[in-house]
Parts: sequence; C-alpha cells; structure tokens
Amino acid sequence: MAAEKLRDLSQPIDVGLLDATVAAFYGTGSKEERTAADHILRELQNNPDMWLQVVHILSNTQNLNTKFFALQVLEGVIKYRWNVLPVEQRDGMKNYISDVIVKLSSNEGSFRQERLYVNKLNIILVQILKHEWPARWRSFIPDLVTAAKTSETICENCMAILKLLSEEVFDFSRGEMTQQKIKELKQSLNSEFQLIHELCLYVLSASQRTELIRATLATLHAFLSWIPLGYIFESPLLETLLKFFPVPSYRNLTLQCLTEVAALNFGDFYNMQYVNMYNTFMVQLQNVLPTSTSIPDAYAQGSSEEQAFIQNLALFFTSFYKFHIRVLESSQENINSLLMGLEYLTNISYVDDTEVFKVCLDYWNSLVTELFEANHHLDNHAATANMMGLQMPMLPGMVDGVGTQLLQRRQLYAGPMSKLRLLMISRMAKPEEVLIVEDENGNIVRETLKDNDVLVQYKIMRETLIYLSHLDHDDTEKQMLKKLSKQLNGEDWNWNNLNTLCWAIGSISGSMMEDQENRFLVMVIRDLLNLCEITKGKDNKAVIASNIMYVVGQYPRFLRAHWKFLKTVVNKLFEFMHETHPGVQDMACDTFLKIVQKCKRKFVIVQVGENEPFVSELLTTLPTTIADLEPHQIHSFYESVGHMIQAESEASKRDEYLQRLMSLPNQKWVEIIGHARGNVDVLKDQDIIRTVLNILQTNTSAATALGTYFLPQITLIFLDMLNVYKMYSELISSGIAGGGPYASKSSYVKLLRSVKRETLKLIETFLDKAEDQPQIGKQFVPPMMDPVLGDYARNVPDAREPEVLSLFATIINKYKVAMIDDVPRIFEAVFQCTLEMITKNFEDYPEHRLKFFSLLRAIATHCFQALILLSPEQLKLVMDSVMWAFRHTERNIAETGLNLLLEMLKNFQNSEFCNQYFRSYFVLIVQEIFAVLTDTFHKPGFKLHVLVLQHLFCLVESGSLTEPLWDASTVPYPYPNNGMFVREYTIKLLGASFPNIPASEVTKFVNGLFESRADLSTFKNHIRDFLVQSKEFSAQDNKDLYAEEAAAQRERERQRMLSIPGLIAPNEIQDEMADS
Repeated sequence: MAAEKLRDLSQPIDVGLLDATVAAFYGTGSKEERTAADHILRELQNNPDMWLQVVHILSNTQNLNTKFFALQVLEGVIKYRWNVLPVEQRDGMKNYISDVIVKLSSNEGSFRQERLYVNKLNIILVQILKHEWPARWRSFIPDLVTAAKTSETICENCMAILKLLSEEVFDFSRGEMTQQKIKELKQSLNSEFQLIHELCLYVLSASQRTELIRATLATLHAFLSWIPLGYIFESPLLETLLKFFPVPSYRNLTLQCLTEVAALNFGDFYNMQYVNMYNTFMVQLQNVLPTSTSIPDAYAQGSSEEQAFIQNLALFFTSFYKFHIRVLESSQENINSLLMGLEYLTNISYVDDTEVFKVCLDYWNSLVTELFEANHHLDNHAATANMMGLQMPMLPGMVDGVGTQLLQRRQLYAGPMSKLRLLMISRMAKPEEVLIVEDENGNIVRETLKDNDVLVQYKIMRETLIYLSHLDHDDTEKQMLKKLSKQLNGEDWNWNNLNTLCWAIGSISGSMMEDQENRFLVMVIRDLLNLCEITKGKDNKAVIASNIMYVVGQYPRFLRAHWKFLKTVVNKLFEFMHETHPGVQDMACDTFLKIVQKCKRKFVIVQVGENEPFVSELLTTLPTTIADLEPHQIHSFYESVGHMIQAESEASKRDEYLQRLMSLPNQKWVEIIGHARGNVDVLKDQDIIRTVLNILQTNTSAATALGTYFLPQITLIFLDMLNVYKMYSELISSGIAGGGPYASKSSYVKLLRSVKRETLKLIETFLDKAEDQPQIGKQFVPPMMDPVLGDYARNVPDAREPEVLSLFATIINKYKVAMIDDVPRIFEAVFQCTLEMITKNFEDYPEHRLKFFSLLRAIATHCFQALILLSPEQLKLVMDSVMWAFRHTERNIAETGLNLLLEMLKNFQNSEFCNQYFRSYFVLIVQEIFAVLTDTFHKPGFKLHVLVLQHLFCLVESGSLTEPLWDASTVPYPYPNNGMFVREYTIKLLGASFPNIPASEVTKFVNGLFESRADLSTFKNHIRDFLVQSKEFSAQDNKDLYAEEAAAQRERERQRMLSIPGLIAPNEIQDEMADS
C-alpha cells in the first residue's frame, strides 16, 4: 500500500513515508524489508518525473539519508538531461540550490552541523555550473565574491565551491567533457580570476579565523597551477604565504601552495622572485627543522601532521629543483643554500616510508639523468676528437664556454652525488631474480609472491645508479668495495646490508669499461666466496649463496672472458643444487640457465688445460648433480644442458651429447613401453602415469632449447607417444561417460589429461622451435591426423584438449600455405564441435575459446583460400563466431576476434567475392562494432574498434563495392550510392541508441567520421569526443581510450635506453654475444 502511495508522483510525495522507506533500506531490519525498500527506491530513482519532487523533499525532511537520496536523483538529471529541460525549471532549481547553500552557511551553528549536506549541495551546484556557466550565468563569480564578503562562514563555503570548480575544470575534465567545453571553462576562470584573487588576499590579511584561513589556503592550492603568473609574482601573495609558513596550523597547507608555485615553469622572467622565495624559505626552515635533526628518526616518532610535513617538504624541494635548480647555481651564496637543500633532501630519502622515498627517488633519477646526459655529449665529443687524432683543446667551446661550465657543474654536484651513491647502495630494492627473502619473523624463506611495487622501484634505482656510476666509476667502485670489506670483517655484517650491496653491484653490470669491470668483479666474487667459507649458520649461508648467484648471473661478459671463474661459478651452482634450504636450489637452477644461455659456446670447446669439453664432463656426472632436485628443477637443468648442446656445431658430437643427456628418461621410457606391450594395463597405474608425464616434461624442456636438433630424440619416441595418447584419451572418455558429472574433475582423469596435454605441448614446442623445414612437417603432421584430430572430434566435450587447437594453429602459422589441403580436415574435426561448446555462454571452456580463435586467425592469415571455399552456411558460422569473440569482455579473446575480423575484411576486399561478402555482413558489422564501442565494457578494444570502422568507411567511399549494400526488397527508395546509405543507416542506428544526444549532434558526428576517415588520429579523437558526450562514458575511468599513445611512448623510451651502456642489463639483451 505504502509503495503504491510513493509511486504516485502526480501529487507531492509523502515525505514521512519516504523517510521510513530510506530508514528501512539503511536500517537493521530483516533482509526482506531492506530488499523491498531498495526496490522502491530504485524504481523512484529511475522515474523521469521524480526530480520534480526534489525541492519538496529537501524542504520537508530532517533525515540526512533522505536528502542524499533526493540529491542523487537530481544529480542524474543534471548530468544526463539538464540541457533538454525548460528554462524556467533550470532557473528554479539553480536558484533554490543557491538559496539553500547561502541559508545554511550564513550561520556558524547550522554550517558546522549540516556540513555533509552542504558539501553535497556544493557538488550539485558545480555540476549545474558546468552546463550553465559562463554562457547562461554570466554573473556567477561576481555574485559569489559579493556573498563571500557578507559573513565569514559563507566565505569559507565559497572557497570550497571555488576549489571544487577548479578541480572539475582542470583536474578531472579529460574524458568527462568535450575538448571545446573544457577550453571554454578554462578561459572563463582565467578572465574572472582577479575578483577571486582579491578575495583570497583580503581573507589572508584580515581574518583571524583558523578554519577560514585553512579553507582559503586549500582553494589557493587548487588554483595556483593555472592562474596568470602576475597574480603570484606581482602581488603580495608570495610574501603572505611565506609569512604563514612558520605557523604550525598552516604549515602543511602553505607548503603545498609553495610547492605548486615551485612547479610552475614559464621561462626566466621571474627568476629573481624564485631565488628570493627559496632563500627566505630556507632561513625559516632552519628554525622549523634544524639541520642537525635526524629526519628518519623524527619521522618515525612524529605525529601524522609532522609526517605529512616531511612528505610535503620532499615535494617542495623536488618540484623546485626540477624546474629552477639552474637559477640557484648562479652565485656562491645561492649555491650554499642549494647544497643545504640537497642535504635536507638526502636525509629525507633515508626515511623509512615507501611514498616519501618514491618522491625523492623520482627527483634523484631526473637529476642524475640530466647531469649524465650533458656529460655524455661532452665525453662523446672528446672521444671522437681523440679518435681523429686531434688534441682535446681543438674542440670548439671546450676551452672556455660549454666544456668548462659542464666540468664546473660536475664538480659542484660531486659531493651530493657521492652521498647519493651511498643512499642508492644502502636502500637498493630487490631484483626479480632473487628468490630468497627474509619473512616478518626474521626467517630466511623462499619468496612466494612477486611485489610489483618493489620491481618498479628496483628499475628506477638501477637506472639512477647506472648514471651515477657513469658520472664517477672510481667513486662507485670505492664505495662498493668499502662496504664489502665491512661485511667481511664483521663490522657491518647483516643480511639486509649484504643484500642491498650485492643487488647494487649486480645492477650496474655493463656500465664500466671492461678492464675496470674485470678488476672490480675479481675482487667482489673472491670476497663473496670467502665470506661463504668463513660464515657459519644455514640461514647466513643461504643469504650469501643467493647473493653470489645474483651477482654472477648479472655479468655474462666477465664470465665469458674468464673460463676459470666461469667453471668455478658453475661448480658452485652444482654445489648449491644439493642445498635443501628453501629457494636455494631454485635460484641455482635459474642462474645456471641464465649463465648457460649467455656463455653456451664456452662449454662445448676444449678449454686450455682440460681433456674434454665441460659439457661432456657434466653429462658423465649428471645423475649425481641432479640427485637432490625436484622434478621442475630437473626440467630447468635439462633445458640448460640443451642450450649447451645446441651450441655444438658438429652434428655427430651434438647427437652423441643429446643421446647421453636423454639416456636416463629414455631408459625409463623403453622399460615402460616394453611392459605395456606385454600387458597394456601397466599404463593405468597412477605412478606409471606420473613417470610418463615427467619423462614428457623433460623432453619438452630439452626441445625448448634444442629446436631442430631435437629431431633424433623426438623421432625415437613419437609413435609410441601417440599410442599412449590415444589409449589415455579413450580411458578419459570412458571415465567421463560412465562416471557422472564430476568425473572430469577426479584426480585420476586430471592426471591422464596432463599426459595428453604434455604430449601436445612437446610436439608444439618442437615444431614451433624447429627451423622451417617442410620435410619435418610432412613427417609429423600426417601421423597426428587421426590420433589427435580424430580423437578431438570423437571425445565428449569435457575430454577435448584445448592444446589441440593451439597445436594446429602453430602448425598453420609455421608451414603456412603448405597446409591448405589439410584445412578442410581440421575444420571438420574441430569447428562445429568447438562452437557448440563455447557459444552457450561467455564463461564455459575459457581455454578453448582463446585457442579456437587463434586457430581461426591462423587459417584466415595463411590459408585464406580455404575460407572462400566454405559453404555460405559455414561462412556464416565463422562470422557469427568472430562477432561472438569480440563481444567477450575477456580482453584476449575480444582482441583476437577483432584482429581476425580485420584480416578477413582486408582479404575479402581483395577477393572476387568482395560484393557478396560485404552485402551479407557490412551492416551487421557496423551495428555490432558500434554496440561494443559504446557499451563501456569493451574499452580495451577501442583501438581495434576504431580500425574496423575506419576500414569500413574507407571501403564504402573507395568505389570497390560495385553493388548496393541495401536490400532492395525492404528499402522503399534507392540511394544514390553506398556512401549515402551507410551514412543514413549509421545516423538512424546511433539516434535510436542515444536518445539523450540531439539528432543534429548525431548527424554532425557521422558526417565527421566520413570526413576524417583518411586520418586515423582525427578519426579516433572524433570518436572519443562522441563517447564522452554519450552519457555512458561520462563518469568512468577512460584511460583505455588513450592506450595506444602510451604504448608509442614506451617504445621511444626503450630505444633511448639501448643507447646508454648498462641501462638494459647485459643478460636482457638478445645477443648471440661474441661467445667464441
């Protein structure tokens, strides 16, 4: 009954009843009551006439939740329907909201009491302003400033409104408003700023109220980043701020304002003002925080206000130096206060807080980059001159001018840089390769989760330290060796100090000249091996072992040049492979693999003083070396040895090594297959199944490293392996058929499936890594047709392996057109039956989905002719499945579907079936792409959606389509051409989908698409603006729409890093290093 009464909006709503409903929703009553209340409130919220009741509700309720509910309804209208309301309704609402705000904020009591409500009203007012101001509410700023002067509480609230307005326009506007609207609002704020400026200065000079002054400082902070500079530097504003800085209650806000000023950067015009501001600030800072204070201790013991102060101080220094450090280098007096500031910043960098450290680190990184780049150009000039036989002073600008300046600048920063090296070495973050960590109880354990924040921090610290090393190699080396000697003599020994030091040593690999690096490393490795000998205790040994492994893994160039060291290190790793402390064996296997990949040639040649190559010696002792390793570690070991064997150029030796490497798993395999020939039931035993799985995994690891050279081994086991596959497959199918719904989840079936999957993975790995030799394809593909493909088709859905799809995708990608005769067979076996599995919903069989579309894409790319030969029904199935793919919210599947669609559009456009294909699918594709483009669930696909639309619009205007796209029987009048038809169709489609956008805007958008179709970036921006206008996108995170621009920026950064020695670690560079 009550619900009916509320739903009837023809007369004023019963506010008491609404209060009760809201109370029931937020209350502690039964679940049913809450659900019923929720249902009514949602219904009211979605009723388009509900907003007309808002004034009535706000005037008659005392309940804050009810007020918020009414304001929520109003906010929806303002966001999405404001511009279509009649003028008098808009003005009425605007005046009502303004009046309520003034009434509540004009007296202290109601303003403090109703604070939450007033804040929400302020937000509503700013939402209205975004539509009304400046065009329809010219007097807004003058009215606001006049109101502010009538009482201090109104003034405080006006400051809050101005702050909100500034944030809406300058900080949160991207993706919320169209580019044109943002520009208009920015210009209005700029032109009317004088009144706001006068008001702020008036408050700061005349008011005694703490709350008002704090509100004014907060508003200034929001404005300072964009206001015209004259208001800052040609008015008393800076002096006023510096006057407030020493006062504890305003210290943090003032510091934030000064930081905003410090971050402004518009040429040299105001340099003197900056110098004065900095020097005045430094004098005051020494009273607030004397230079003798230990900042890390003060931070650890400080209140949250004091901690925020230190963080703000870091932001102030880093912002100021980023833009104005050069101004302070001009005179000795300024240099002294600059060095004092850098000293403060260095001390703040030792604070044990990640956020504070990030702020400091970012700045240190940019400072050393700048110092390095200037010197880098200078050093390059000098080097070039020397190579050309010129004497140094011959270079222009070296005698006086640039060269001297750079050297002076280098000397000026030598002291701070040396302290910075110590900071970086002491606080170095953990690199990814290190698996051994200290847990919260102080035990040494294997790391279980990767911490991405630490990895990002490691990358920045590593880059900073490499630049510091380039600026002064000797100081870097001296500081590292000094810290290492303190570890050895026990003066400074603890896990953390040794870790950070070794991570720092590993991180600068590649930055020194080779002879210096060799000298340095001989000392480091010798000291670390000694430390390992003299230190007692399992945990200590594990930490040292982890550090030795990390350091040697980082220096492949050194190991390649020093066989004795390389051999010692590898034997040490074999020793660690017997060490059962958690993480040590894993790290030993990882490091072994890493070193072998970079030094593989060294292991297959006979070294001076040796009788046989190392690999041969290793294969002899292999059983004992791997005796204590877990299966996954053994697989890694086999991969490493595979890399060694792959480096042997003589085929007979290579085959002999391979046969010796695989002898353990092969003996076991022959034994199992032999038993099975006598009695096939042997293969059903769980332990035997596990052994078979392990043997296959070992083979896969070796195949990963050996590629084509793995041929003799796979030939040996291939046919037996297919027989086992077939038998296990039948076991699975009968198990699932007879075992009820959960049979596919039983551990036995899972184990059997692992063997099938590993078999497919082994074949796929081998074919993928093998060189492109057609005879390999001819040898391996035909025997698999029935056991693998036929088996897939015969199985029940739950027993089909998705790896079959990826295996055939790999085969088609590898052998391309050579596979065209097999495509119909593949189609027949997997197409229909897989589609039935994946088109029931978007969730089941996730792996089959992705792999199925990858297979389709391989066929479309390399065997397109096979698609043309499909019957129309089959082609329709393909197209349906492509559309099904890009409707997925699972990003990988949607992207594969869109890429596949693009391939098909291009290929069909160039085929003789162009007209037929597009007549069937053009309109459908346009409709489906617009559906996913505008529904906000598929933002990551934005770039590809745009490419598909661009392709279609270019195609329709290119004249390639010679027949009409519309169906003459259903369209009453003929269009002059396809372009006109598509234009009209798209306008109708979007007009129907977005009733909130005026028809003229939709037409303008579609015409714009046709006009900008040739220029991708205009086309893309045009679509972005439309999406912002369509209400769906206005309140969301839209960064995916800008993803492509971000990727281009990352590639430029990589190219820059490649040009500086050491920035990309030597073990990450894909080289066949001169390893002979």
